[in-house]
This record gives sequence, structure tokens and C-alpha cells, in this order.
Amino acid sequence: QVQPVESGGGLVQTGGSLRLSCLASGRTLSGYFMAWFRQAPGKEREFVARIGWNTGSTTYADSVKGRFTISRDNAKNTVLLQMNNLKPEDTGVYYCAARRASVSSFDYWGQGTQVTVSS
Repeated sequence: QVQPVESGGGLVQTGGSLRLSCLASGRTLSGYFMAWFRQAPGKEREFVARIGWNTGSTTYADSVKGRFTISRDNAKNTVLLQMNNLKPEDTGVYYCAARRASVSSFDYWGQGTQVTVSS
């Protein structure tokens, strides 16, 4: 099993940057997809970015393309989300999630870290 733990959230102004980290304890992530989701107050959780651990292949939501970068650190079993040019609509709780490449749903979730972007 994988237990993601997020960190790095905070309060920034519009146009600022944050870097989120997700430590995935429990096992190596070979054969896994790791992803970031977010949820604004009163809204549904939405997909942000995904990375395949083996290949490094990435996928982004249209709303964050060109601004966010997902990456991995194999040695530290950590996935990172570099967020640049932040906008107020990026505000929300950001969750790190993991799933095996062979399954369809993300089954392992962190507790979330708050990101607030002030206008």
C-alpha cells in the first residue's frame, strides 16, 4: 500500500508560486501513477496533474497547463507540483493520490494541503 502525505501549501498572492510535495510512504512507486487533485470550497474535486512513475509521462488539466509542473524524485519517493503564476481560482485543498497502472481509480489519498491565492 501507499500512504501519500502532502506538504507545502500556504497563502500567496496572485502571480506567485508554490511548490507542493507528496511523500509516498509504504513502497516504491514503480508501476504506479501519482496525481494531484484539488477541491475548492463547495465545489467538486477536480483533476490537476498526473505522472507515470516508470516513464515520467505527464498529463495536465487544461486549467493549469503552462503554469504547473508535476515531477518525481525516485530516490525520495516523492512527487512534486511546482505551481507558478497562481490565480485565485487555484485556491483549494490539494490532494496527492496514487494508483497502480493496472487499475482505473486512485485508491490511495493524502489528507490534503491548503493553497490560498489572494487577489
